[in-house]
Amino acid sequence: MNKLKIAIQKNGRLSEKSLELLSECGIKIPNGTQKLKTSSSNFPIEILFLRDDDIPQYVEQNVADIGILGENEVWEKDRNVEIIKKLGFGNCRMCLAIPKEEIYTGISYFNNKKIATSYPRILNKFCKKNNIKVEIEEIGGSVEIAPGIGLANCIFDIVSTGSTLFMNGLKEVETVTKSEAALIKSKNLSQDKQLILNKLLFRIQSVIYSKENKYILLNAPNENLKDIISLLPGIKSPTLLPLAKEGWSSVHSVIKEDKFWDIIEQLKEFGAQGILVIPIEKMIL
Repeated sequence: MNKLKIAIQKNGRLSEKSLELLSECGIKIPNGTQKLKTSSSNFPIEILFLRDDDIPQYVEQNVADIGILGENEVWEKDRNVEIIKKLGFGNCRMCLAIPKEEIYTGISYFNNKKIATSYPRILNKFCKKNNIKVEIEEIGGSVEIAPGIGLANCIFDIVSTGSTLFMNGLKEVETVTKSEAALIKSKNLSQDKQLILNKLLFRIQSVIYSKENKYILLNAPNENLKDIISLLPGIKSPTLLPLAKEGWSSVHSVIKEDKFWDIIEQLKEFGAQGILVIPIEKMIL
């Protein structure tokens, strides 16, 4: 049987999360990532462990069928691949940073400056769009040290927390774009492998839905049910069950992770009690 070949980062910030996602999709993978490749025992998939900046090339050349990596690497390598799904982890900003003692005067500050980066294509596109003339110093790693050793005036790099910039005497001044982990695929996928990919995407989507939502249960006074239900639309609609106590009902629904604190405050105002908010393991629409 054909196996879908997926390339993931061998080491680095996305490696563990990529393997965790596959595990949450019910895909069993042998322990250890020291091998260059391994196969699942319960799903027709083969995992290739690669450098993240090599993944777009391998997918374009059909060595791998799909890959998980940061959008920033897809944009920078500019290979003939297709982003088919954002995965909701590995979030970062791509920022311009300058020495913290410098006074930032706006985007024109960078005119005629030397900028160190591992992402020259993305930086060059940004500078052209904003009519900024810069000298780009391409380096492979440890970009933050460049201003301190006189290699460049400032840097362009990915930023998660900003702590590395701070430790190297730098400060963020411009966010060029934001990036997260994404699933890419070859544009020459066979029909058999596309069917396997569809099954994988179905599982991935159910995992993402579960992380984005919470299951909520509460007791509500019947006279306020209409107002409470308006706050809890659920997937189709909330489930209502009568309680043994007259005049009260149990309401079951699903709410968005990023909304539930605000909604809970409003629910309490309408007399809701015994509110339980529970994680969802899988969610299939």
